[in-house]
Amino acid sequence: MRYHKTLLLTVTLLAGFFTATAKPKPDTRLYEMRIYYAAPGKFDAIVDRFRQYTLKLFEKHGMENIGYWLPTDTSRHEIIYILAYPNREARDASWKAFGSDPAWREVVKKTEANGKIVAKVDQIFMTAADISPEIKTQKASGDRVFELRTYSAAPGKLDDLLSRFRNHTIDLFKKHGMKNLGYWLTEKKDETGQSKLVYILAHPSEEAGKKAFDEFRKNPKWVKAKAESEKNGSLTNKVESVYMKATDYSPIQ
Repeated sequence: MRYHKTLLLTVTLLAGFFTATAKPKPDTRLYEMRIYYAAPGKFDAIVDRFRQYTLKLFEKHGMENIGYWLPTDTSRHEIIYILAYPNREARDASWKAFGSDPAWREVVKKTEANGKIVAKVDQIFMTAADISPEIKTQKASGDRVFELRTYSAAPGKLDDLLSRFRNHTIDLFKKHGMKNLGYWLTEKKDETGQSKLVYILAHPSEEAGKKAFDEFRKNPKWVKAKAESEKNGSLTNKVESVYMKATDYSPIQ
């Protein structure tokens, strides 16, 4: 009897161990980053239309709101947001239903009575990179800013770039107080035939973010990792950074 109890306990403990250490399921969602450029004098109207109407209608039609941000550079009259869908077919079906929804048509009629409020829309389709932490909506206890960074890899260097993030960069970001929120690869290839790497960090403030990056670049571990990974040339052609503040209705804040 004692043997059976011991065996049962061992099996239970092992089952708990493997459950606790099991890797999370891969994130197979399709992500879409959309950037809206306001028509002259219409920026506040766009921001408010999302607040009052659009997010609820997106949810109604099966779109997952991930985050909504405004550049800290107020001369950029843009709203940047990310949606998630189960797959491309679901995405297309959701947008078709949304566009033909009488409630949305009424919103457009009401909010554009004095002219269009959106001058242009950019779309970037993405999938979660395998280096990404779990991408989830969350609100921090205090204010923070977000940094959207886009890397264009040098020809044939995307895998090396991802390896450097996987083995060095992400952990060093954490060490220097930067929170990794999500990493994605664009579906569209650039002129080198590679996806771009897109990721978002969170900082206590824009000043803190810039200071953290300065300290990160001086870290001996980063200096060594960068030098070793770039023996045959730089891994990137271009790096873009946009600091952003979350809107009051963003699921991520």
